[in-house]
Amino acid sequence: MPSKSAAARAGARSTADGPVPDLLGWYIQRDRGRHARRRLSTAAVDGGIRFAFYGRISTEDWQDPGSSGRWQRDFAEELIAGRGVIVAEFFDVGYSRSRDWGRRPWAAAQLADPQRGWEAVVVGEFERAFYGDQFEQMAPVFAAHGVQMWLPELDGPADLSNALHVSLLRMLGVHSRREVQRARFRAKAAMRAQVEGQGRNLGGRPPYGYRLVDAGPHPNRAHARWGRRALRLDPDPATAPHVAWMFAQRLAGRSITAIARDLNERGVPCPSQVDAERNRHRSGRAWIWQTVAAILANPRYTGRQTWNRQRTDSGPLDTADDILGRAEARRRNSLQDWVISEQLAHPPLVSEEDFVAVQAIYCTPQPADGTSREFALSGLLLCQICGRRLTAHWVHGRAGYRCRHGHTSAQVRRQDRRRNVYVRQDQVLMFLAAHVPQLRHLDPEHDADTTAMDVLAAFQRGHELAVVCTNYTWRLDVDDVTVFDGWPSRLPRREIPRQARGSHMPT
Repeated sequence: MPSKSAAARAGARSTADGPVPDLLGWYIQRDRGRHARRRLSTAAVDGGIRFAFYGRISTEDWQDPGSSGRWQRDFAEELIAGRGVIVAEFFDVGYSRSRDWGRRPWAAAQLADPQRGWEAVVVGEFERAFYGDQFEQMAPVFAAHGVQMWLPELDGPADLSNALHVSLLRMLGVHSRREVQRARFRAKAAMRAQVEGQGRNLGGRPPYGYRLVDAGPHPNRAHARWGRRALRLDPDPATAPHVAWMFAQRLAGRSITAIARDLNERGVPCPSQVDAERNRHRSGRAWIWQTVAAILANPRYTGRQTWNRQRTDSGPLDTADDILGRAEARRRNSLQDWVISEQLAHPPLVSEEDFVAVQAIYCTPQPADGTSREFALSGLLLCQICGRRLTAHWVHGRAGYRCRHGHTSAQVRRQDRRRNVYVRQDQVLMFLAAHVPQLRHLDPEHDADTTAMDVLAAFQRGHELAVVCTNYTWRLDVDDVTVFDGWPSRLPRREIPRQARGSHMPT
């Protein structure tokens, strides 16, 4: 180790350009490469174009955001050297290039901001910013906000009035789409083979009733050298018995809502409460029937690994806004698209015979006489108490509608909860025929008659109709104008409890 005096003498060493305090200072002074020249020339621009740099990486687990952002910005700075300076930087991490610009964190807000402080966007590589025909879709938006888009492949701003630019941009878009599709196809084919032939766990949250345990070195030797370990599912002692109980109860004939209500009454933690870290998007308050149904329909509880049971589709957020954004929705794939391992991959919680038997139990109620029920007013009735839409409900041999104010069969019944709102379809049709001139043809004596439904449907196509009601008062709105507010005089008042008459009338 050099002595203090030697270090002092080294720090005092100087050249013709001045003292050299350390290696970094020497490098800055001595470097005559393109990086130093480019940065100096860019910074020296006075009155040039003000740029916003945009970069992106999608696989932050496999790429270093720092190094990726650096080389992208280096290419961008080389492009604008001597013509402008970067005054803002936006870098998206973890977003695929196929995601529309309106759904990337910064684009929608920054482009429309008149105080943004820059008039052009520069990228380091076309494929990092655009996919398919995204540029052609976004070009009108850029033009509307007075923003230029600079691309290294064009050595300047893109111009859609230039046929050469248009041809090159389309070719780059096709290449970008092909690169994504090829990677996706290869990855999906490999995942299918790994699940089907090897029963490998491909990641994600473990199902309720299981936990992830170590399964030895990673099958990929390169990953194994990096220290990665394989994981497999193993029954969770705390939650696995509840899964087996659910299947047993379903086989015994209990409904899904009854199973969920029983779990809530016994205080069994729901999946999002047991694993709150992986379920931050869930409330974790209680069991709902959809959660129980999903567990009973998951074939992984038989011990076989499964994959591709659902997919994510993207579509326009709005028909009038097909450029700035697309919505994503998860959808179930058909059984033919599922991939199930050929051998058992983890300990089962239910036998295959019992699982198949549970799938054969249908919970959709069907009339005993085999006829279909028709509800002419679905979606037109609103609850004045809670604002929810009344749901169709067949009772006492006739069509009706009710609102339970958010209460479901899977919840524990509370003594202080509000009384259900219930109305009959024939009474509503009578009410509409009395107060809407266009609906005088409705026949209240034959509320399920096809003619009455057709008349109502024809009226609905040209008007907004809503009946806002409780058990005691009704309000009729046609095209957002209140036509009637009070108790319908033509309805039988005997259905109003004597002690409640007048207490709920509008004042």
